[in-house]
Amino acid sequence: MTRRVYLDHNASTPVHPEVVAEMLPYFNEVFGNPSSVHGFGRAAREGVDTARERIARFLGVVPEEIVFTSGGTESDNLGVKGLALARGRGHIITSQIEHHAVLRTAQALQAQGFDVTYLPVDQYGMVDPDHVKRAIRPDTIAITIMHANSEVGTVQPVAAIGALAREHGLVFHVDAVQTFGKIPIDVHALGIDVMSFSSHKIYGPKGVAGLYIGRGTKMVAANTSGAGARGPRTCPASSASARRWRSGRARCPRKPSGHGRCATACGRASGSECPRSG
Repeated sequence: MTRRVYLDHNASTPVHPEVVAEMLPYFNEVFGNPSSVHGFGRAAREGVDTARERIARFLGVVPEEIVFTSGGTESDNLGVKGLALARGRGHIITSQIEHHAVLRTAQALQAQGFDVTYLPVDQYGMVDPDHVKRAIRPDTIAITIMHANSEVGTVQPVAAIGALAREHGLVFHVDAVQTFGKIPIDVHALGIDVMSFSSHKIYGPKGVAGLYIGRGTKMVAANTSGAGARGPRTCPASSASARRWRSGRARCPRKPSGHGRCATACGRASGSECPRSG
């Protein structure tokens, strides 16, 4: 009998039973519109607020700094386009190996008059902070660099790049879709102003992701919406995923290369070895 083995957890993961259990009541019991003032709406709003608080606590930020989206692509689009359009014009620094959600957004911004520098990487897929420093110009407004590459696992020197961004007063966006819940992320220590993350990489459902927007960071909404979507969006599924990683009940599906012992939330809590490396 042939047994199929799934080895692509960097692309997506199955939804964990605990996450499914957390989600189920919102399909047929707590189904009200959280913007409604009646009891059904208030019950749903409580779930929304709890979810946002859990995610914020997981990242060590405040709930008002969390905005939820429909996926990692939307998070990257909003993160890059939102900070650029809020500044009107200028120069953006990124790398040649970013996810297409970032690269194509950068190209779209170029068509709108922004200038973009695409930095090369070395043989290991690493961005050199010195190249970032040399690329900064008087009209530079932002830097956007992924935290880790999903193909080769290289973890970028985000702290060094974040320090450069702070030194020059630039907004720093990080695509952390591949690292959220897998390796420690301290947005304050790393100098991150805006950060994308996604649920389906850590045993949550597809179609649920988010964006950390640091307090005071100027952003423009990339999309318009109805009154029912005002304010940050969220989903209990994301909070369930984050809660599992915080408590150490989840195992890292695959850590980025360059680490011996599992450097994830689960590894710190349980001391477990990462089941996959490389």
